[in-house]
Amino acid sequence: MKVTIGRTEYFNAAHRLYQPAWSDEQNAAVFGPCSNPNYHGHNYVLTVRLTGEPDPETGYVYDLKHLSRLIKREILDTFDHRNLNLDTEDFRQLNPTAEHIAAVCWRRLRPHLAEHLALSVTLHETDRNFVEYHG
Repeated sequence: MKVTIGRTEYFNAAHRLYQPAWSDEQNAAVFGPCSNPNYHGHNYVLTVRLTGEPDPETGYVYDLKHLSRLIKREILDTFDHRNLNLDTEDFRQLNPTAEHIAAVCWRRLRPHLAEHLALSVTLHETDRNFVEYHG
């Protein structure tokens, strides 16, 4: 029996979508106001899902208290109330699109989870825009 469990957390961060090899005009044409040189922010909603077999003794796929602490340590403590471009190593050379943020979150969590657990990350950048990453 496979069961999926999940934990949703929130963080606020600023970023700028920008390719340094492009002109300001090309960045504005591709990224629009998201390429504002003074940055802009989002109230991100992050959902982490783990899929696996429930433990026969506890009934847990994974203890959600542990998942909450893991997300806080690996993601919230690093990204919350930060400028992703300027304040984080993860995005110094990586354009902080929602796609890249979700993949980075996945990569930060994966080493701390048992191999038998399938991990997926859903990141809502706005109420209507979200991405999913499954590794």
